This record gives sequence, structure tokens and C-alpha cells, in this order.
Amino acid sequence: MILPALLGLAALAQPHPAGADVVLPALFSEHMVLQSGEGANVWGWADPGEKVTVTLGDQTRSTTADAKGKWRLKLVNLVVGQSGALTVAGKNTVVIPDVLVGEVWLCSGQSNMAFGVGGQENKPLTFPEFRVFTEQSLGEGEPQEKCKGAWVVCSPETVKQISGTAYFFGKTLHENLKQPVGLVVSAVGGTRIESWTSTEVQRGVPELKPQFDALAEKLSRYNPVTAKAAKEKQLAAFQELVEKAKAAGTRPPNPPSPQYDPRASGPGNLFNAKIAPLIPYTVRGAIWYQGEANAQTAEEGKFYARQLPMLIQDWRSRWGQGDFPFAWVQLPKYRHPKFTGWREARESMLKALQVPNSGMAVMVDTGDPDKIHPNNKKETGRRLALWALAKVYGQEIPYSGPLPAGHTVRGAEIEVSFKHTDGGLAAQGGEPLKGFLIAGENRVWHPASARIVGDKVVVSSPDVKSPKAVRYAWEDVPDCNLFNGACLPASPFRTDDWPSEAPKAPQL
Repeated sequence: MILPALLGLAALAQPHPAGADVVLPALFSEHMVLQSGEGANVWGWADPGEKVTVTLGDQTRSTTADAKGKWRLKLVNLVVGQSGALTVAGKNTVVIPDVLVGEVWLCSGQSNMAFGVGGQENKPLTFPEFRVFTEQSLGEGEPQEKCKGAWVVCSPETVKQISGTAYFFGKTLHENLKQPVGLVVSAVGGTRIESWTSTEVQRGVPELKPQFDALAEKLSRYNPVTAKAAKEKQLAAFQELVEKAKAAGTRPPNPPSPQYDPRASGPGNLFNAKIAPLIPYTVRGAIWYQGEANAQTAEEGKFYARQLPMLIQDWRSRWGQGDFPFAWVQLPKYRHPKFTGWREARESMLKALQVPNSGMAVMVDTGDPDKIHPNNKKETGRRLALWALAKVYGQEIPYSGPLPAGHTVRGAEIEVSFKHTDGGLAAQGGEPLKGFLIAGENRVWHPASARIVGDKVVVSSPDVKSPKAVRYAWEDVPDCNLFNGACLPASPFRTDDWPSEAPKAPQL
């Protein structure tokens, strides 16, 4: 979780003013990876009107800083595997060593994206052409220009601190594509999707009005001038106590809690601090692992079907790279009284596949019923990478588990069609299929018999003579086993829009 005290420290930080020296974002530093292809953006700050020249290999391009001291240009036709030093020259010269050209992906979300590899990689190796930048800023009340962090080369010394989901995604790409891979990881545990979407696109959404009203109430009691004066007074008193403790040879006191801008923990705060400063760093696409914090009620889980596409469109429009590829992780198994919208959030993620050039890693066969942070990030990253390899890089491989593609009522049976049945539908572990429920007009759910017929599953129950709807894996921790021939699980789904807690027939 983000502590308000820490957020306050970030809120006190001010953008670096343009000066005589050319200044670059932290993204442009040793070990960086630039996106191959038609153009990779390079930008920074200098004196207004200052000429800035950027050189990589035999390509040199120039531009002039605008009236605010900002400059930006594009290196074109970069070739995979190209390497060397990036030189940026104005009144001063900045040389960035060990720059590679390859595939760059943004990796974002909450704790299941933020959590490190830890012990999941038993024998970590050094991958000189696989690098990761982890964004380290805290929440901000206004969009920031500068990010914090550094690129690291994946090695036994660095791997444990890298996001596990991102690492296994990037490693799978690197090993399959035989190309340099750079990941930009920007993730914070315990955060809602509202924090990661810009304030502008959320402010007029009726369902989010309570959050903006609460923020406005906090701001009405916050005076930035008074807060700054109080902070300076606190720091002066603290420094005096530190000096006294030093002279007396005693332990110094803890630093005071900072005064902080309430906006630094309101909607859009992480977009401001951890996404806006990354724009317009050229990326191939993005992966997303979040949703747990938005699954606390059924209504929240349903609303996520609007929020996820909103975030995707927001980021895409700001990057200006068209509909760049975007994939997410569907929530795995987990059960807790605090999270009553888990199934609806999964359903919302399935619905979001209507967004062009998007994908989803179905994870319903993984996870731990008692742990919100499942250990197996290796399979999560691998399934995301399967989607990227197939849909972004054109490899002819299965990349998704079966997804519902329509249903038909035929007498006492409901026939459900599926897409992504690569290698044929199958019941993992052998027959019978598990996880199907069926209901009639009375909306009472009964355990159903289900059989595979080609790319369809035929569902029925002797207790339901005139069926109306089917559900599959419609539990937080379902007992289900429908897979395709590529050993990828089917997504949970339902054919109805009835209340989630419709009655079930008693088990005999």
C-alpha cells in the first residue's frame, strides 16, 4: 500500500528547471533499450532556443528547444540488435553507453505486477540483452515530467528485485525472438485502476463522482502555503534535534511526518507520477496485472468493464502510437470475504477483449485460494508472452484458452460454442467436464452434465427441462477443467446477466 507520508515526500519534489546543460529523463541512461522500427522518441530539456543534436551509430538528428526549454526528436529506422553509445549534444554533451535496439514493453499494475521474482528463478542467468527499468516515483497531484529509476541488466544479482510477471514475460520473448528486450515496469501494490488513469478522462464519469467529491473535501482543508511553511518549520526543528543528538552521542529522532497534497493520493495520482513521465518513450505494447483492488463489490467488478477500456484508450491516445498492443491478466483463484466482486471483475476482463488489439491471459487454473499474491508468476508471464508472440510477432502458436463464442438452446440442452479450441477441447484430467451450471426460467442453478462435441460443449441437467442459461467456473475458486489442446484453460463465463448470487439447487 502507498503510505500518505511517502506520497508527501514525492509531492514536495519540483520539476528540474531547464538550464544551460542538456538534461535527459532517467529513462535515457546506461543499459537502455530503444524500440526498433520506424521511430524511437528521444526528448529532454535545454535552454530555450538551444540546438540539440542526437547521435546513435551513423544516424544524427537535430532539433531546437522550444520556449519552455523542451525538445524532442525521433531516431528513425532503428535496426534490431543495433548497439552503441547514444550521444546528446547542446551546450554540453551527454554520452549514454551500452544502448541496445530491440523490443520495449511497458509493464504496469498493482502488487501482482510489482512483486519481484524472488525464488521463482532457481538458476538465474545473466542475459546481457534483456534489461529492465523500474519506475520508482510516488503519487503526485499533477502530471510530472521526470521519472525516477535506472536500467539494469538481468543477472543473478538483479533478478530477484525485478517484477516476476514482467521478468518471465520478457524472458520468454527474449528467448523466442532472439532479440534484445527492454521492460519498463511501473507498478504499485494495493492500488485501484482509478489511480492509473488520467484525471481528465475520469472526472465526468458519474460512478467516480464520490471519489472526486472526497478529494475536493480534503482539498478544501488543505492550504499549500501553510503546509509548506509547516513543513519547513518541522524540518528546521528536526535538524536542530539531530544536531543535539549528534553532540550528545545519542540516537537521532525519527523524521517528522510530511505535510502532503491530498491530490497525491487521489484519482490519477499514479498516472501523474508513474505513467505521464514515461510518455512518449516508444514502446511496442503494454501488459497489465491489476483488478484485485477493484473487486471488492459486485458493482465495482462490473464497472471494471468500463474502466479497463478507459485506461487503455487513455494511454494509447497520449502515447500517440495508435492502438498499440495491450494485454492483461485475468484474476486467478482467490477467496476472501473482502472481495465479493471477484467473478464480476473476471467477467469484465473478458468483456474488455472487445477493445482492438488486446489480449488476456486466463489464469483460473492457477492461484491460491488463501493468497492474493500467487507464487506462480512464471506461468502468468509465459501466457502473456504467448499472446505477444502470436498476435504481435506473428508466430503461429496457440495463445489463448477457449473463449465463449455464442450459445444456442436446443430443447433440454444448451450448446455453447468456443473459439481458441486449438488442438480440440478437452477435459483436463479426463472426463467428465466440471464447472458447468444450468438454470431455467426460475433462475435456480443446477450442477450440469457437459460433453464436448467438436468446438462446442453441450450442457444439460435432468432437473432443468427448459434451460435458459449456462455458467462456467462462476466461483471465486472454481472446480473446473475445460482446456484446449494447447493446455490453456477456458475463461470463466456466463450466458445470463442475472444477479450473481442467483439461488442454487440443494446438493444431494
